[in-house]
Amino acid sequence: MKYQDVNARVIDGWCRDGWEWGIPITHEAYVAARAGEWGVYLTPTKFVPRQWLGDLKGKRILGLASGGGQQIPVFSALGARCTVLDYSQEQCERERMVARREGYDVEVIRADMTERLPFGDGTFGLVFHPVSNCYVEQVEPIFRECFRVLKAGGRFLGGFDIGINYVFDDDETTLAHSLPYNPLRDRQAYEDSLKNNWGIQFSHTLEEQIGGQLRAGFRLVDLYEDTNGRGNLHDHNVPAFIATYAVKE
Repeated sequence: MKYQDVNARVIDGWCRDGWEWGIPITHEAYVAARAGEWGVYLTPTKFVPRQWLGDLKGKRILGLASGGGQQIPVFSALGARCTVLDYSQEQCERERMVARREGYDVEVIRADMTERLPFGDGTFGLVFHPVSNCYVEQVEPIFRECFRVLKAGGRFLGGFDIGINYVFDDDETTLAHSLPYNPLRDRQAYEDSLKNNWGIQFSHTLEEQIGGQLRAGFRLVDLYEDTNGRGNLHDHNVPAFIATYAVKE
């Protein structure tokens, strides 16, 4: 089985078990978004600055690995025309459920973001990509595809694990692994990942994640750091994530 299929199956199970990133927004939250009260996440705890998103009315947005019914319903409430691509069937179904409940149209595509995206060049004005490339071994091809499907002037907003989470044990107190963390190259890590239902996850450097965007052709506009939201590293205010705002010029 491909590691991508392992991850889709694992995330489906997490969703059924109440994973926080698979719980759709409520009807009340959707109504509040239509009234101008809203926030969306790329990383665990900080809202994305609204100026990063700009005017969403009529804008074509791709939510890349952004299923679950959390961000796309907000963008739809604000008048955007949205497509979401996710490899988890459960995450896709949550998107459809919220759209049916609230009565808006959304294009939901179950597909693997490690493959060529099923869209023409220059299709979207915004790609919104929450933390998810930790489930992908090679990230630079994804940045190149995002650049391709964006219009000139389009924005790429992404959330990224910077790797420190993969150094520590579960209690975040003991150094347990070396970087890069790649279970496809470490048999014990692979077996532990399956046994513990972690999915097959990968650490990525800033060279890969910021440098990869620059090499794809993007101009970096802004970024911010974020913590895990809980645990020992969070308690010590150790950043474990970044969010970036880049533009295709």
